[in-house]
Amino acid sequence: MFGLNRAKKTAALIAATAAAAATALLGAPTAVAAPQPIVGGTTTPTTSYPFMMQITDSSQNQFCGGTLVSATKVVTAAHCMVGETTSSVRVVGGRTYLNGTNGTVSRVSKIWIHPSYTDATNGDDVAVLTLSTAMSYTPASYVSSSQTSVYAAGTTARILGWGTTSSGGSSSNQLRTATVPIVSNSSCASSYGSDFISSDMVCAGYTSGGVDTCQGDSGGPLLIGGVLAGITSWGEGCAEAGYPGVYTRLTTFSSLVTTQVNS
Repeated sequence: MFGLNRAKKTAALIAATAAAAATALLGAPTAVAAPQPIVGGTTTPTTSYPFMMQITDSSQNQFCGGTLVSATKVVTAAHCMVGETTSSVRVVGGRTYLNGTNGTVSRVSKIWIHPSYTDATNGDDVAVLTLSTAMSYTPASYVSSSQTSVYAAGTTARILGWGTTSSGGSSSNQLRTATVPIVSNSSCASSYGSDFISSDMVCAGYTSGGVDTCQGDSGGPLLIGGVLAGITSWGEGCAEAGYPGVYTRLTTFSSLVTTQVNS
């Protein structure tokens, strides 16, 4: 069994309950990450990616990312929402820095988690939040169920987040971004074995490592051609050679997401 999800809260819980100190954003305790958040990335303002949302607790402590797909709907990872309630979660838009006070803060009126979700490595890692307050930011478009060709190996994808600076490390105060290539299903299966479910997952990253999502980036977007095509889900460590990041393959769940967006 490979790594865990890349939510900060999950990693902290594991570290506190099992002596697996450096659990990566979906990482295993043996992994060592490169010293950057969105490892290997660069800083960017939310004005460049206005659909990028912070998912926080009720005190506005960020633990996952999400993507605004309509004024009141945010797509994120199911593993981010397990154990959460509408009263425990906030969504923050338009805030580049974690310690900022600007932007729009919304409560959540509904949390939809894929009904078959059990664990990130079992697939179905998708959730949709309904916001109590409409966001004025430009939403992202997302792939339809027929757009499976976007995942061609070698295609450049973009990742975003406020993830940790190393496995189990501290967060990036400012939003960061990086680009990574889509990895073929066969290559990803070679890395992760039976934990990789090609119908539900897509991998992205460099063979040599060095660029990846990390703890706190869970739920954030994998963009292909500027369109939401994946959700940061899990992986072995952060930016480890031979272990690309694993993302929810959104084409598989696009129709379900649309049902929630229209509800």
